[in-house]
Amino acid sequence: MKNRAIWWLRRDLRLADNPALQAACEHEGVIPVYIHAPDEARPWPPGGAQRVWLHVSLAALDEQLRALGSRLVIRQGDSLEVLQGLITESGATAVHWNRLYEPAIIERDKRIKKQLTDAGVAAHSHNAALLCEPWQIQTQSGDPYKVYTPFWRSLGRHLGQQRMPPPLAAPTALPEVWSRIGSATVDDLGLLPTIDWDAGIRRSWTPGEDGAHAMLEQFLDDALDAYDDDRDRPARPGTSRLSPHLHFGEIGPRQVWHRVHEFLDNLSGPAPRKHADSFLSELGWREFGHHLLYHFPDTPTRPLDPRFKHFPWRRSEADLRAWQRGQTGIPMVDAGMRELWATGWMHNRVRMLVASFLTKNLRLPWQAGARWFWDTLVDADLANNTLGWQWVAGCGADAAPFFRIFNPALQGERFDAGGDYVRRWVPEIAA
Repeated sequence: MKNRAIWWLRRDLRLADNPALQAACEHEGVIPVYIHAPDEARPWPPGGAQRVWLHVSLAALDEQLRALGSRLVIRQGDSLEVLQGLITESGATAVHWNRLYEPAIIERDKRIKKQLTDAGVAAHSHNAALLCEPWQIQTQSGDPYKVYTPFWRSLGRHLGQQRMPPPLAAPTALPEVWSRIGSATVDDLGLLPTIDWDAGIRRSWTPGEDGAHAMLEQFLDDALDAYDDDRDRPARPGTSRLSPHLHFGEIGPRQVWHRVHEFLDNLSGPAPRKHADSFLSELGWREFGHHLLYHFPDTPTRPLDPRFKHFPWRRSEADLRAWQRGQTGIPMVDAGMRELWATGWMHNRVRMLVASFLTKNLRLPWQAGARWFWDTLVDADLANNTLGWQWVAGCGADAAPFFRIFNPALQGERFDAGGDYVRRWVPEIAA
């Protein structure tokens, strides 16, 4: 069988609504390959919590593929060299992948596409991660947006004009046609920590495509009809918790968008459309983050607002460590930081609070907070992490003014009035 295609997986770890997989399936044989090359993502290789998630998610995907008669080929090393080697081994004539939008990955992928094309191999990239490509939305003057509300309106108009197609179905079979091609194991990648700190992440989450859809269904059944009321209350299960699943591509934004509308259409009673609109607007924020990162690739380390370039941040390793460990003495702040360490996740309202405390109260640089989140969040996404931290620090797009401070005491009284969240994560204050 000579008409084979390589499906190069990155952060699109799902079978359904996967354009690169669908395109590869147009060939007579498909070789699913994951290449572990963290150095190619520098200066932002996956953090510790992300590596734990990736380990479990890859194992889950391999199990899905084996149920279809296929398997996941795992390799390590330079991505171009690995792909070239697989092309030689398998006789593949095409490589398909889904696009990522981090600056280092964009440059790498451009180089790989050129090298493969020059060698006579069909190399095609696809969009599986976003509702709309970052370059498709622009202001009337042709510039990128820096304010969310007009961006969201423009995105809505674009989606309406394009008539977003329904999600793609997963293949029903992927016969194995490359038995001689060897593979590493997930364990060989060394993704898990040598010190046992990841048990809380494993207890709190079910990585993988099945876990993503189960999380979405639970949210629709239990929380959508009160989303606007509960999403800011960290003690309640009022949010979807889909962010890590979206980051690793275990579910795509098109799938979420369509499933929400399908759910509303099938309700026998009044549909909570106000709550659904608020929830879907969070997908808009995710799109906005990628829009900004694509057009302003220096923002993970440099403020979008140049006035903050020489801001007089303090330097205090002791204060930074106390913040990281949840030992500031401020209950709501400490609760959030301990939740983060224990589960790899933090409620978004609390993320804003702890970021405000670091940058406004301690006056430590937002880049230090962004780095800590990058290593400890299972949903650490360069676009959204950057957007969130610059927004709170006052130096990014559509940012809160620097003088706007999230008062920890008032935030606790408003969003954790009963103290349930704080008591859970800072039990010593209830003693």
